[in-house]
Amino acid sequence: MIGRISEPTLARLFAGAGERWDNRPAFASRRQDGSFQPVSYRQWHTRSLALATTLIELGVGARDHVAILSNNRFEWILADAAIQFCGAADVPRAADVTKQEIAYILHHADVEVAFVETVAVLNKIAAVREKLPRLRLLILIENDDGEGKHLPDGIVRLRDLEIRGEALRLEGNREVERRIAAVKPEDLFTIIYTSGTTGIPKGVQLTHSAIASQIRNLPISLTPSDRALSILPIWHSYERIFKIISISCGLCTYYTSLRYLADDLLSVRPTIMVSAPRLWEGLYKRILSRVESRPLSARLLFHIARYSAHSVRRAQAFFSGQQIDLKGRGFPVSVILGLRHAVACGLMIVPFGILDRIVLKKLRAVVGGCFRGTISGGGALPPHVDEFFNDIGIPVLEGYGLTESCPVLAVRTWKRLVIGTVGPPFPETEIRIVDPVTGIVIFPDSLRSDLGRGRRGEIHAKGPQIMKGYYKDSEGTSKVLKDGWLATGDLGMMTFNECLKIVGRCKETIVLLGGENVEPLPIESALLESQLIDQCMVVGQDKKQLGLFVIPSLGGFASCGVAAPDLAALNNRPECRELLRLEIQRLVGPSGGFKTFERIGAFELLEFPFEVGDELTMTFKLKRHIITEKYDALIQRMYGE
Repeated sequence: MIGRISEPTLARLFAGAGERWDNRPAFASRRQDGSFQPVSYRQWHTRSLALATTLIELGVGARDHVAILSNNRFEWILADAAIQFCGAADVPRAADVTKQEIAYILHHADVEVAFVETVAVLNKIAAVREKLPRLRLLILIENDDGEGKHLPDGIVRLRDLEIRGEALRLEGNREVERRIAAVKPEDLFTIIYTSGTTGIPKGVQLTHSAIASQIRNLPISLTPSDRALSILPIWHSYERIFKIISISCGLCTYYTSLRYLADDLLSVRPTIMVSAPRLWEGLYKRILSRVESRPLSARLLFHIARYSAHSVRRAQAFFSGQQIDLKGRGFPVSVILGLRHAVACGLMIVPFGILDRIVLKKLRAVVGGCFRGTISGGGALPPHVDEFFNDIGIPVLEGYGLTESCPVLAVRTWKRLVIGTVGPPFPETEIRIVDPVTGIVIFPDSLRSDLGRGRRGEIHAKGPQIMKGYYKDSEGTSKVLKDGWLATGDLGMMTFNECLKIVGRCKETIVLLGGENVEPLPIESALLESQLIDQCMVVGQDKKQLGLFVIPSLGGFASCGVAAPDLAALNNRPECRELLRLEIQRLVGPSGGFKTFERIGAFELLEFPFEVGDELTMTFKLKRHIITEKYDALIQRMYGE
């Protein structure tokens, strides 16, 4: 294996990648005919140096803040490298950024120069220009309107800056090399404004050394022969760090989108990708829908194949110490479980061996046939989806972290794939579990023989990847960062096989009128197992019982004989509500381990799905406060208020 590049700053890492990986493909953009146009590491490096040279000439100084308002594309990483080569820090956001976000972020981050993807983004900026007195230069990435067309003052084309930089370098200008050498590990690499699930975005300051620690401690192996498919927003810290890791390892990244994902999985045949849980939830439901449309014999083979794979995989996990352990089982229990798994594996190993080739291999083909695994993050992966893909041979390496931690704090690896957890803590990372009420550390607790494993509390983390703080927000920083420990706001526990399990979020906890604390995530995950439910959100703060918003599945109801052209028509069908009532009772009941107060007392059907940018973040997390405010009248009706 060719080792990854390890440098103390990202400017040096990017420059080193261009020299080391040379003519290997670095990034590939999708053409209209479905083929991919690659750009080599050498080309990317050379073009970035040229662009940086012109930026310096235009007055971009070391440690300035330069915005990038663009979706995933090669020019994004071109602009990013050029900004780093200038010794500056980037302030990234997607092209769907709102006018209000532009006004707030660019002003708050003291941005003077900004890369913008399209004329549409330029128009948004024009609408709030009076609120951005410091903004002096806009660089248009898209070139569809023709190179010769005149642009207003203060707006230039990216390609024109590249051409100017190429000429300057031919004349011997080497200021950019001096800037690269002058970048320090403690300098800012980026300011990422949080996606805003709970109010005004905060500018998370991440240094070069913080990002470099993620590369240095990478616990999985990647080589230049790997192929990565990029689908998550590149400005988000999760996709961003994987892009940097890919560069350090010399592999090629192929840019795709949800629209073309199915086709590109087959044409690119990726070996690795990072993803959000929503992608795998959707694929899971599509697979089950296809199965249900097949003849009885095919459905029977599928279910036998799935059951045998599940039995064999669970047995292998148990005997290799990779089955989740929340109670510290003793020797007698281990013996009983061992015998049970041995019998199950013995009975199922032959049918599994046969049906894996006949049935499961075809399912794995939907991701191209070369898939080594996906690293899922940005939200909790529903347990049934997690188990399904790992059972059929598509490894899901779920990870956990925050923008404030660059982002990875823990991640499963191929050797430590403990389903139900987010894996062991990242190297050089300390994790402690703290009682969210008293602040007492309950793990690790040296006074207990088990050190406090299996006890639930707020996750605190400490390590080289922790943010410098929120930009121009010392009060906000002091609330979450004390003595180097980051209070994540997430609830979790350490298992007895040294992995971290996420159980909820402090601020998402619903407190019922009777004082019971309810974590909505496990309930929502259970409900999403149903083919009748596309999306859902539990409500009930200060109420006697829990309520539920449901976005029904048109396809799921159609397979049950309840067809409708849209959600509004479906919601008017009485049998739809009755089927949902029975499904909710089945999934959130005693058999699922739910307590009486965790069951759903009332529910309402919504006629519009939750959308990214409105009710969902870019990584498909529910903006609970937004949804609660938007449907306040419906909540009152649900509870008869």
